Amino acid sequence: MNGRLNIKKEKFCISLILILSVILNFANLGIEGYANTFYSAGVKSMLMNFKNFFFASFDPAGFVTIDKPPVGFWLQAISAKIFGFSGWSVILPQALAGVISVAIIYHIVKKSFGIKAGLIAALCLAVTPISVAAARNNTIDNMLVMFLLLACWAGLIAAEKGKLGYLILSLVLVGIGFNIKMVEAYMVAPAIYITYLLASTMKLKKRIRDLILGTVILLVVSLSWAVVADLIPASSRPYIGSSTNNSVMQLIIGHNGLERIGLGGKHGSKGAKNSNGNFQGRSFNNSKFKNSTQMQIGSNKLKNNFNSENKNKRSKNGMQNFMENNSNTGIIRLFSKGNMSDQISWLLLFAIIGFAAAAVQEKLKAPFDTRRKLSLILWVTWLIPEFIYFSFSKNVTHTYYLTTMAPSIAALSGIGFSAMWQFFKQKGAKAWFLPISLIANGCIEILILSYNSNSSSGYKILILITAILCILASMVLCIINSTRNTNKNLAKSLTSIALIGILAAPTVWSFTPMFYQMNGSSPSAGLELAHNNRNSKSNVSNDSKLIKFLESNRKNEKYLVMVPSASSYGSNLILESGEPVMALGGFSGSDPILTLDKFKKLVSDGELRYALISTGNSRGFGNFSRNSSNSGIMNWIKQNGKAVPTSEWKNSNALSIQDKSQRFGGQNNSMQLYDLKNS
Repeated sequence: MNGRLNIKKEKFCISLILILSVILNFANLGIEGYANTFYSAGVKSMLMNFKNFFFASFDPAGFVTIDKPPVGFWLQAISAKIFGFSGWSVILPQALAGVISVAIIYHIVKKSFGIKAGLIAALCLAVTPISVAAARNNTIDNMLVMFLLLACWAGLIAAEKGKLGYLILSLVLVGIGFNIKMVEAYMVAPAIYITYLLASTMKLKKRIRDLILGTVILLVVSLSWAVVADLIPASSRPYIGSSTNNSVMQLIIGHNGLERIGLGGKHGSKGAKNSNGNFQGRSFNNSKFKNSTQMQIGSNKLKNNFNSENKNKRSKNGMQNFMENNSNTGIIRLFSKGNMSDQISWLLLFAIIGFAAAAVQEKLKAPFDTRRKLSLILWVTWLIPEFIYFSFSKNVTHTYYLTTMAPSIAALSGIGFSAMWQFFKQKGAKAWFLPISLIANGCIEILILSYNSNSSSGYKILILITAILCILASMVLCIINSTRNTNKNLAKSLTSIALIGILAAPTVWSFTPMFYQMNGSSPSAGLELAHNNRNSKSNVSNDSKLIKFLESNRKNEKYLVMVPSASSYGSNLILESGEPVMALGGFSGSDPILTLDKFKKLVSDGELRYALISTGNSRGFGNFSRNSSNSGIMNWIKQNGKAVPTSEWKNSNALSIQDKSQRFGGQNNSMQLYDLKNS
């Protein structure tokens, strides 16, 4: 009878957690619109033909691809095909992946450490702010996390039972993850390799042989699409966006590889810089200010990056101030003021202490012959590389990259809590693990909340809640632990209250995207969403007059118009019109896709008539510097094209996205439409 009751209780609890995850990930999802319009435009283009679908073309004409492999966007395109193209249908796969990931981590942790550990791990992942933010956006990190969790599930079985088949399955899943976000998927590879290599369930020679075979299969799966794409003649496919030589392999090694760890030259350094010489676009370190446009620069928490004396100065120089306040690298970076601690670090210290407690409980030393030992090795070797990267890398760009760190923190929090509760019930020196970890983590949360406590009363309320529920309750636990006789029911109640206390702030953070729109290009959650939404003006572009002009004057041209980059009008024009728009320089404007001679020939052949370019001298994001490979084309257009009067194509009563973005960044540039018919 008790067994059946426990099963019902377990199912009830995990059902509540999954329902919570569904609410956080799906409720009011339409508020995000098209979210990251660069990727949404790509999905719309992919729906038009198989060639665009296979290569993940950004534009309907198949001129240039997006800067990621296609698997994640294939799933988005399938969703859009089933439910009709919309912002909601494009985001749907990520929201589903978020909920599925919660279920997977529950299963994995429960299998090794029991129901309680599994439930807490699932709850922690469900309310991790950056996981929720990524689930409500069409960036593909949540999709990656789901496949990596499945890979860890298979990897644990392989290590525990010595089964090569499960190891191969695990590495195949990592390879699929590679085809979602390339090298980022390999962040979990050390965990799988080390866990299998240390497993004492089989001879060392077999482990090494299996890993060598698995590595071959991993590379074959990882590079399968890249090899096929590169073997197809360049004339028969789109240009590989964000590569320097129209090669997927170079994209893997360069833009999505070495550049992410600060090695090699930054892609686009020839042109995508601001006036101070700082690379703009996807190489932001604290990209969190509110400007949800296709310009795709930044996120919704710019004011966190200002010095305290400048916190109330929201001027046209905001972009420059933002660029000068990158978070400092170091061991305490993830706990410091910036745009990362309030997205991922709420339970980080608790997870670290929890791992220590579980390691003591399991006597974590050779031989590693139990599922629990192997599970601990897996989760900690997932966490350590992520912690090192995000603490010390100077090339951290968007906050949603932190999503891959969330599962290891959640798992170790659940495992650690279970171990520490067992110690507490047994009394003795080890019993101090629980109250000390709760107090320490509560203090860290209060520190994180204090960074912006003057910006709204919500921070102060959460500080008070955390102090009372977590720290005060934990102090009472200390008193109880000091006495000989322990009231187990009281201790259990106080522990539950303290746990609620450390989950209060991240849960509130995770609920905010339900009510306030995030930044499309770099989503993040938090109370500042409310502030930034109140203080931001409408950022919806109105390009209807431009599109109407272009369509009415279009004859047999292949392209509706040329724009400098996908981030300067390109994404929105594709989303609004569905017509082929040439993003000459790819995403950031620096891809060397066409030479001047090829561009001239394209114009003379009647494939392109109109070009929309910046008339200013800025070298800002989406424009070109004097050294850019595309600057010659820009100059030729200005010298030979005929400027179309703005009254014919530009809405006079609405400020366009590009104008807003450039004014915000301190660059008072405007866009000019040129007619190249007689050039």
